[in-house]
Amino acid sequence: MKKISLFLCAVLALGLLGCSDMKGRDIGTLTGAGVGAALGSQIGGGGAAHALGAAGGAVVGGLAGHAVGKSMEKKQ
Repeated sequence: MKKISLFLCAVLALGLLGCSDMKGRDIGTLTGAGVGAALGSQIGGGGAAHALGAAGGAVVGGLAGHAVGKSMEKKQ
């Protein structure tokens, strides 16, 4: 499972490199969703619980990342 998490983080990082004109809230949303999915999949017990944990983590992380990115935009 750790290999999958590392792979997903690497894919996310490479995807962000190609989006240099993204706003702070967009970057925050994607980063939060990726980190949330990785952490959520670790919380799940096994089988379908990993997928549910990853999905829930992605949603919560995406919302949190969006809020943080939006507040950072306002400060600039």
